[in-house]
Amino acid sequence: MTIEERKSYFVELGKFLSLFGDKTNNSVKITPRNERFFNELNDKIEQSIHYNGWFTRENVIFSLQQWSKTLTTSNLDTWLKPYEFNQDEQKTVAIVMAGNIPLVGFHDFLSVLISGHKVLVKQSSNDKQLLPVIAGFLMEIAPEFENRIKFTEDRLSDFDAVIATGSNNTARYFEYYFKGKPSIIRKNRNSVAILTGKESKEELEALGEDIFRYFGLGCRNVSKLYVPKEYDFDNFFKAIYPWNTLLNSAKYANNYDYNKAVYLMSEFKLLENGFLILKKDESFGSPIATLFYEEYEDEKNLQEKLQQNKENLQCVVGREAEVDFGQTQQPKLWDYADGVDTLKFLEEL
Repeated sequence: MTIEERKSYFVELGKFLSLFGDKTNNSVKITPRNERFFNELNDKIEQSIHYNGWFTRENVIFSLQQWSKTLTTSNLDTWLKPYEFNQDEQKTVAIVMAGNIPLVGFHDFLSVLISGHKVLVKQSSNDKQLLPVIAGFLMEIAPEFENRIKFTEDRLSDFDAVIATGSNNTARYFEYYFKGKPSIIRKNRNSVAILTGKESKEELEALGEDIFRYFGLGCRNVSKLYVPKEYDFDNFFKAIYPWNTLLNSAKYANNYDYNKAVYLMSEFKLLENGFLILKKDESFGSPIATLFYEEYEDEKNLQEKLQQNKENLQCVVGREAEVDFGQTQQPKLWDYADGVDTLKFLEEL
């Protein structure tokens, strides 16, 4: 299977996933195969929602739509251009996936297969319904994938390299357990946004997407704001108000009530709008329904501080920052988690 063939199969997958988007502008043919896999994946979406209370149909569909938009010939060509993969050197790469947001491990899955290697997938119990259907679609359109894709719930064995994502605690276990293998071990990271007070209504609305998509559970979700001294949060609160529907989720509402009660009992000074708590805090990782903020006086000093903490940060959002408002959960293929070039790692195996 050549790399051009592999690219074409993932482009076809992207077209299939577009069936979960806007039907009015969709030119993809509803073939019997597409209809069968659409129905199967649709059923698994419902199962995933029942199994994981943090998954909603809206968020799962959002993830599928993002991958549909990403898996194009142009994007894949741009992404793969710098690399040369050995077509004859197939390795088995184990992937230990997280389960905090829908299909969070798909980029690693794609990277291993597109580079010509075999993948051994150990899914999180929180997100195990969706990817097997997508893998099944790939194996149907390209039977060569059948001996390149394997899922396991057992202890990992018979692999040449590993990509593992988890918390800071599990990372220590991963580093010990996989110490004899080439590896990428990912730990906790958070994302922050820098506000100047000059942001437009549209930019602040887009920031709401960065904060609240997937209930803020992704490492690319903004969990902290940096604001100028005496910053007026009124425009920010107005811009994010449409996200008040998050309270329809019992899990989100319970977290909001619990965190608010804890903070009030501790007599912390808070700002809140009925569905989001703003707490002044130097930490990066805020609890669900809470957003930390910190004031700054000098932007140069702030940039130096962020640079010193780059190992803890996934995204920095802002007008002059690396990620535009509203784009944290719409990464490009070359926006690697933790800044570690996955394809370079796979190329060198």
